[in-house]
This record gives sequence, structure tokens and C-alpha cells, in this order.
Amino acid sequence: MIRSLGGKTPQIHPTAFVSEAAYIIGDVVIGEGCSIWPGAVIRGDSARISIGAFSNIQDNSVLHSDHGAIIGDYVTIGHRVMCHASRIGDRSLLGNGCVLNEGAELGEYCLVAAGAVVIEGMKVGPRKILAGVPARERGEVLDRHLQLMKAANDSYIARTGRYKAQGDLE
Repeated sequence: MIRSLGGKTPQIHPTAFVSEAAYIIGDVVIGEGCSIWPGAVIRGDSARISIGAFSNIQDNSVLHSDHGAIIGDYVTIGHRVMCHASRIGDRSLLGNGCVLNEGAELGEYCLVAAGAVVIEGMKVGPRKILAGVPARERGEVLDRHLQLMKAANDSYIARTGRYKAQGDLE
């Protein structure tokens, strides 16, 4: 469901796929080639949430921010992620079930492990691996991680094309 709120209507690029079971409201911008999967909630009721090109928001994830959020290009947000971060850098991957609290900022190519909890306001540079509760930097993203992160994103770009080609049921 896509809804306006307070005179703000989500802006969705025509090449993006948005599941009919997702809920998107208010000041939200969804970029080229993005995919928003069933159960995802993107709530731009407090401030703008902007999602860059070819990013994917997987099933049952929630994006909300009191102060606004910028999700970069080619970002993978796994299943059941709770994201209140203010910035996720390009080509980052947020593992299934992780939590990013209000104001967290990740540089490009960051990898957040499944189940990790990133504390409020944490600032992380590029190419960092975060894991644990609370999350801590556990090392640098290596070439092998980059390959896995790219493969995950590429698989969702391919799915987006398949789902868009399917069209709506009559």
C-alpha cells in the first residue's frame, strides 16, 4: 500500500518494484531499479527517507527515522531489519534481523552481521564489519566479502526484473 501523508506522497521510480504487501507512506523517495518486498514498511512521517538506485529492502524490514535517512545505491537490507539509521553508505549490506538505532551512520561497503544491534548515533567508516550486541567493529571488509555482498545485491536486481515483467494480476 502506498499512501500520502500531510501532503507528501512517496516518489517511486517507474523501474522500481514495490510489493503490493509493502506499506510506504509520506516523504519517501525510492530510486531506479529498487525493490521493496512483502511486509516491508517505509514510514516517512517524521522526515524524508531516500533510497538510492538498485537497493533492496527485503521482507518484513522497517525503515523509519525521526531526522531523515539516506540509503545509498546498491544497498541490501536483509529480512526483518529494523533501520532507524540516518545514513547507509553505497553497497553496504545489513544482515537479517539486525537493528540500527536512530542516527547511526555507515560508510560505503559496510557489512552488518545478522542479529547485530548498532547503537544510537554510532558513526562507522567505510569497509567495516559490525557484529554483536551491541555491535562493534570486528574487522575490514575484504575482497571475498565484497564478492558476496555484490552477489546478494545482483540476485535482487535480477528478481526485480522478473517481478516487474510479471505485471499485475487483472
